Amino acid sequence: MSDRTVIRGGGIVTPSGIEPADVAIAGAVITEVGEVAAHAGDTVVDAAGRLVLPGFIDAHSHADGLLHDRDVTRSLLRQGVTTVIGGQDGVSYAPGDGAYASAYFAAINGPHPTYRGGGVAALLACVDGASPLNAGYLVPAGTVRFEVCGRRDGRATADEIRRMADLVAQGMAEGALGLSTGLDYVPGIFQDAGEIAALCAPVARAGGVYVSHMRGGYEANTAAGTSEMAEIAGIASREAGSPLPVHVSHLHADADIVLAQIDALAAAGVDATFDAYPYIRGCTLLGMPLLPPEVSALETDAVVALLRSSAERGALRDTCVQRASHSPSLGPDWPEMITLAHIAAPEFAWAHGLTLRAAAAREGADPMEFAFDLLAASRMECSAVMAVHNPRPDGELARIFAHPAHLGGSDGIFIGAHPHPRAAGTFPRYLRRFVRELGAWTWADAVQHLSAHPARRFGLGRRGVIEAGAVADLLLVDPETVADGSTYEHPTRPAVGIDDVFVGGIRVLAAGELTGALPGRGLRRDGV
Repeated sequence: MSDRTVIRGGGIVTPSGIEPADVAIAGAVITEVGEVAAHAGDTVVDAAGRLVLPGFIDAHSHADGLLHDRDVTRSLLRQGVTTVIGGQDGVSYAPGDGAYASAYFAAINGPHPTYRGGGVAALLACVDGASPLNAGYLVPAGTVRFEVCGRRDGRATADEIRRMADLVAQGMAEGALGLSTGLDYVPGIFQDAGEIAALCAPVARAGGVYVSHMRGGYEANTAAGTSEMAEIAGIASREAGSPLPVHVSHLHADADIVLAQIDALAAAGVDATFDAYPYIRGCTLLGMPLLPPEVSALETDAVVALLRSSAERGALRDTCVQRASHSPSLGPDWPEMITLAHIAAPEFAWAHGLTLRAAAAREGADPMEFAFDLLAASRMECSAVMAVHNPRPDGELARIFAHPAHLGGSDGIFIGAHPHPRAAGTFPRYLRRFVRELGAWTWADAVQHLSAHPARRFGLGRRGVIEAGAVADLLLVDPETVADGSTYEHPTRPAVGIDDVFVGGIRVLAAGELTGALPGRGLRRDGV
């Protein structure tokens, strides 16, 4: 009696093209690829007309606390995503009890349904057998700093840095894939290159990777961010006696800037990769581009009191208008550039999907004053989709995605009534637009950028390939119909064309619906 699953009649992607092949699975691994002889009792999945691909690995995800949510996991699986890399932008639940991330990043990650403390090992254990997807985790440097220094600004002392480095080393020993920073968020904005390098030394010793939301808003400032990454990598590598690979989060700038800076890192001897998503607009906390860091660093009650104080609001408004107007990503027409994605205040639910200017006008209010009202009413739990002044054509994005250092990443944020469409559409959009329509990628390129290279980069073992002995994280895709359904106007519409997905050899999506199986794992670096 067979205990195998055999995917029959599909095609697998090779460097030279697409070849017809069956794929046999036993337990969690692929056992045969090619012409697979039938055994009595085989469970057969008909893949005629479809391609069998290794599961996609989302190199930048904010689904950390949502891997138990049926709507979120269905959305990810319908994109072919079988593994997400969390702990991004320097803020997430572990180490500590998760309270800081649940408050400051409430509009991005949300609260965790089961984690209440215990560190990286305990957080990864929350995924084991409890989700249909896998998750890897980066130790978030901002959370580490909060555990030691709280919300205060300024340089950390030598003793504080030592204690932070010990927390990072512990996280790496418990299976973390590396360290992340968010240098435009609090408290990452207060961390200088020397402090970050000291935290990266244990990462280098453990063979992990340094992942960064760089300082300064990217775009024309990208060179300053990559220069700081090179400095950090150099200091950490010398201290550790081991090279430190780096990875740039959600890299957005003109193609000439992106390609020149990644090549400049390589020329400086830095092993660098990056993720970039197939959309133009961004998404972040509403308060981040508007409020000064010293205000965002306050306890939530203190920020809310400040925003509601008639005595304080005037001066603060002028400061914030100047900050937004001179932002390289917003500029003088900043109220038009901000579309409200999530507002955790029921009385303002009507404003979801409106620009800040349109919502303020409906209330007859000044846009910044209205933003203060939103932030106060929602206790800072607000996010926004951010437009850009010079939208890049898809041909420009294709040049960026063609770089061999590019990995697929969504920066997907699922919190909110009107989120960014990248959460629901990134991976099928890569396939529809850049493989089928533009021909910028071959199917072999897609496998490299979305599966194989991310698996190697983050030390995920034998994932990202279809060969005997590899982990059976697999998806079946219809190459003629796969497409993203989400748009800026309708951001939660599901993807189509990926209806069957396996994680660890178990079918978790069948005919586009969850099977109820929960084989997901918290993936420890290199099997730790």
